[in-house]
Amino acid sequence: MKPTLLILAAGMGSRYGGIKQLDALGPNGETIMDYSIFDALRSGFGKVVFIIRKSIEKEFIEIIINKYKNIIPCEYVYQEIDKIPTEFQVPSDRIKPWGTGHAVLMAADIIHEPFAVINADDFYGADAFQKMGSFLQTLSTTDHQWSMMGYQLKNTLSEFGYVSRGICQTNQQGILETVTERTKIKRFDDGIIKFEDENQHLTTLDDCVSVSMNFWGFTPIFFHVLQQGFTDFLKTRIHEPKSEYYIPTAVNQEINAKHVTVRVIETTSTWFGVTYQEDKPTVQATLRKLTDEKLYPSPLFQ
Repeated sequence: MKPTLLILAAGMGSRYGGIKQLDALGPNGETIMDYSIFDALRSGFGKVVFIIRKSIEKEFIEIIINKYKNIIPCEYVYQEIDKIPTEFQVPSDRIKPWGTGHAVLMAADIIHEPFAVINADDFYGADAFQKMGSFLQTLSTTDHQWSMMGYQLKNTLSEFGYVSRGICQTNQQGILETVTERTKIKRFDDGIIKFEDENQHLTTLDDCVSVSMNFWGFTPIFFHVLQQGFTDFLKTRIHEPKSEYYIPTAVNQEINAKHVTVRVIETTSTWFGVTYQEDKPTVQATLRKLTDEKLYPSPLFQ
């Protein structure tokens, strides 16, 4: 059974100032998603599902979906703030989407096999896809074994502002024990990486701590977890305008309940992404270098 790649492409891009999922960054106008799909194809994935917003559907079909008609089966679904259980009503001051956990839940009706989850605007690397693809192909649809790609924090920062990361703690066997979402992380002028909490208190983080870059491997039972977890989230936090239901929240719940094991897969791949417009030249130069080194063909899809 070939796994599916689920790509979260519904983000607002507020810090970037545009629809970064569709931005041409590669030497021949490739998006970062193109590299992820290329790596997924050569790692045994059989289908791609995109989570998008209705407002970018036309551009998305023209730029992304049409490109893959004869390459790999593709489907897409919407993440919108009104896609919540019928017993709830969206508050009038709600503007933000409901978070990555809610985004994944949108694909529950069309994914029935083990699947990986990634962000559309992040480059994860060939080694990471190969390892994730190999892991997922060993699973059945009902296995309670999940996985997460682990990157060193120091290799995932932006030079131009804060980033959000899932900080991970594992046991000696490489099994995830906890993952904590931190949303304001950067390297400060003293050279130390710190995060700022909601009370503006600074806490130091180790350069080499393992972090989640939102590259997960799941079986379809995760959708049942998300459905209940998102409902519980809405019961207590629906009136918080900026509250979000994150994937790590749901994963932590299942780990704490001892319902699943989550293996952290260490990768030699280098992660990079476009959080800010200032990141763009560096990303373009890196993709050009990878192409010049023959690690990717040019154009990417012949």
